[in-house]
Amino acid sequence: MRDHHVVLTETDKAILNSYSAMLEGLSMYLGEGYEMVLHSLEDYSNSAVKVIHGLHTGRKEGAPITDLALDLLEEIQKKEADGKETRKGITYFTQNKKGEPLKSVTIPIRGEQNRIIGLLCINFSMNLPFSEYLKNFVGQGIGTKPQEAYENRKENFSANSVELLEDMAEEIRQEVMEDKGISTANRNKEIISRLYKKGVYNMKDAVSRTAEILGISKNTVYLHLRNLEE
Repeated sequence: MRDHHVVLTETDKAILNSYSAMLEGLSMYLGEGYEMVLHSLEDYSNSAVKVIHGLHTGRKEGAPITDLALDLLEEIQKKEADGKETRKGITYFTQNKKGEPLKSVTIPIRGEQNRIIGLLCINFSMNLPFSEYLKNFVGQGIGTKPQEAYENRKENFSANSVELLEDMAEEIRQEVMEDKGISTANRNKEIISRLYKKGVYNMKDAVSRTAEILGISKNTVYLHLRNLEE
């Protein structure tokens, strides 16, 4: 077997750290049925630098890489040598020490110069009762309840930035129009202020589109924005 050890650069380490943070959020969404292990290829004997819900295989951070992971890494390298796409990783079925079935995927993580510097392995416990799996998606699982401020919140899945701006502007305009505490003279100012706080004006042509939607000049929009930035 080829030696895949790598010496990580500072950029490589930053890339692995970014995956570690991402896994925390992904785990919150998927729930305890999914074990996630982030491997660094710098040290096979202590390759697991991040382990979430390791109860499915009994692993903790500092655990060594598995024999199967090494085989998969070898397969990925061979496919690359043949010019085949390997960025999507490899999906397979396996078992833990107890003989419990797992559906798994191993995904290569690349660092500088397109080198494979780590592996992301996700194992789903196929013995997980469906009722436990379902709890994660109905807000009854431990630690899985959405933040109260975002529960039942409408999300705008817009096709492009223009549509997004129009959707947000219309939603905010309705809120402002229904707020009796905002005078008629200050409504456009308030709408622009709320759009500004949401970062809308980082999008291209947001000022001109706001002017069209509200029926005012671009100069008026810029005036309100300047006042907000003072």
